[in-house]
Amino acid sequence: MSAPPSVRHAVAVIGGATAGAEVAARLADHGCAVTVFEQNPRPYGKIEDGLPCWHVGLRNKEYETISAKLSRPGVHFVPLTKVGQDVDFGELCQDWGFSAVVLACGAWRDRKLPIDDADAWIDKGLIYQNPFIVWFNHKHEADYSGETFEAKDGALVVGGGLASIDVAKLLMLENTLAKLRERGIEIDLIELELKGIPKTLARHDLQFEDLGLEGCTIFYRRRPEDMPLAEIPDDADEKRIEKARSTRRKLLEKAMEKFCFQLEPLSAPDALLTEGDRVVGLRLRRTRVEGGRVIPGDETYERRGTCVISSIGSIPEPIPGIEMKGELFAFTDWDFGRLDGYPNVFSVGNVVTGKGNIVESRKHAGKVVEAAIESYLGLGEDGHAAETEVPNRAAEAAEEQAKRVADVIDRKEPAPLEEIARALEKTKAQQKAVGYDGDYAAWIDRKSPKALD
Repeated sequence: MSAPPSVRHAVAVIGGATAGAEVAARLADHGCAVTVFEQNPRPYGKIEDGLPCWHVGLRNKEYETISAKLSRPGVHFVPLTKVGQDVDFGELCQDWGFSAVVLACGAWRDRKLPIDDADAWIDKGLIYQNPFIVWFNHKHEADYSGETFEAKDGALVVGGGLASIDVAKLLMLENTLAKLRERGIEIDLIELELKGIPKTLARHDLQFEDLGLEGCTIFYRRRPEDMPLAEIPDDADEKRIEKARSTRRKLLEKAMEKFCFQLEPLSAPDALLTEGDRVVGLRLRRTRVEGGRVIPGDETYERRGTCVISSIGSIPEPIPGIEMKGELFAFTDWDFGRLDGYPNVFSVGNVVTGKGNIVESRKHAGKVVEAAIESYLGLGEDGHAAETEVPNRAAEAAEEQAKRVADVIDRKEPAPLEEIARALEKTKAQQKAVGYDGDYAAWIDRKSPKALD
C-alpha cells in the first residue's frame, strides 16, 4: 500500500462512529492518509448498540452518514481491532509512522451505580444499561454471542434522561408483547412502540390492568421538571426556564401514559436489597433540589423489584497505556484532548466529554428541538418521523473539534514519505489479519446482521 506524493501525513483515528468518521473525513480532505481502527465489525458505535431498534429512521440516517465518510478516498478502515488489546497504544503512537493519533472511541462503560460493592451483584439482579441495550438490539440475530438478559416485569430503573426512558420503554414493550402472546395475539414491536400500549390494547378490547403486569419504575434523584428532555439555554430568563420545565413535565407525562411506566422523583439509590445471592430491590434516600444541587435527606424507603437496571450515564473505557483521572482520561489540554507523554495525540467526541448520548445539544433550543425530542420519544402523531432532526451533539462537537485538529496537523511539516509508507503497510497488515480486503461496502454487507430463522 503506497501513498500518493500529495499525502502530507498519516493519521490514526481510534473509533469509527460519529466523531471518528467526522474526523477521518475532515483529515482526508486535508490530504492525510487516515487509518480508522474500529473495535466492532461495523463502525456505527452507539448508533447501533445504544439506540433501541425502534429508532429505525435515525439509525439508518446515521449509518449512511458514517459510511459515506469512511468510504472516502484516503480513509482506510480497520475493523475488529481494539486499541490497547489487539494493538498496543504506545506502539501505535510512536512506532507505526503516524504523525498524529486521534482518540474518538466514545463512552462505552457504564458509570458505576453509587452504592458500595454494587458491582459484586452484576449478573445477580443488577444490570447495567449498555450491555442490556446491546442484547435487546442484537438478540434476534443468528450470530449473536454476547450477554443475554431477560426484560423482567417489576424492574427498578435508576436514571433520569432519554436513555433511562428508553430502558423503561423496552421493559414495558417486551412484557406487553409477552402477555399478548399468552392470549394468542401477535403484535410487532415497532407497531406497538408506534401506537403505544393503551391504544394497542384497546383495539383488542383490553386495558393495561387486564395484563396483570406490575410495570417498571424509574427512580430519579431530581424532579420531573429537571429531567433533560428540553434544553435550557445558559442565558435563558425565568420565563424561558419555566417554559422549558413545563415542556419537560409534559413530555415525561406523555411518555408515561403511552408506555405505562412510572416515575419516582427525588429518590437516590442508597443500598441494594439482597436475599441470598440475589438483588431483590433498592433502599432509596429522599432528596431535595436547591439552587440546582441535589441535597440528600434523612428519610429512606425501600422498594422491592425483580431486578435493578442502572442507567446513570456512560464513560470511556480505560485503554492500557493511558493514565486515568477519575472516570476520564487524564487530559492535560481539554480543548484538544491532549495526553501527557503523547504529544501527537488528540481526542474528540464523547471520550472527552464522558457522555454516551447522541441527542443532546445546548446550541439548539425552541420548538424545532422540542418537536424532535417528542418524536425521539415516540410521542408524535407521525411516530419517529421528525427524530432525524434531533441535534446530534456528538456530530456537532466532532465537526468543530475535527476542524481544529486538522488545522494543527496542517501546520506541521509534511512527514517523510517512508514514515507514511510504514503506517500504510502496518495498516494493510492489520486489515489482512482481521480478514478485511479493503472493500468497505462489501464488508458492511457481509457483516450486516442476519435474522434468526
